[in-house]
Amino acid sequence: MAQTKKKRRRKHRGTQGGRIDTRPARGRARSRSEAKAQARTRTKKKGGPAVPKPPSWSSAIKKGALAAVIFLVVLSLVGQDPVQSLLAAVALGLAFYVPMAYLLDRYMYQRYLRKEAKKRQEREAQRHGIGEAES
Repeated sequence: MAQTKKKRRRKHRGTQGGRIDTRPARGRARSRSEAKAQARTRTKKKGGPAVPKPPSWSSAIKKGALAAVIFLVVLSLVGQDPVQSLLAAVALGLAFYVPMAYLLDRYMYQRYLRKEAKKRQEREAQRHGIGEAES
């Protein structure tokens, strides 16, 4: 009996997003929670919410120096005396902006820590079943 030498074709399964999976499914099907967890890990690799760094005086000084340079450029473009614009830039950029930058960084970092603590507390409450309506 003659045998055909035709290569076996596999089915291409399309996803709802339009992507075509060429590999067949292996093992058991994923549950919904497993699929969500895998999708979360994929999105975390790309980026995610920015985690603020703890406040430091060195970062505040860098921001103040940058503000002073920008302020100096703006004042020189307006036509102020170079010596006066330099003094104003140093006074405003360093004396005013450095403490303000530190306080703003500290506020943002503490706000981030409060949000994280609240999320952690909610996860703990869900894990232990606290807060659910008892019947």
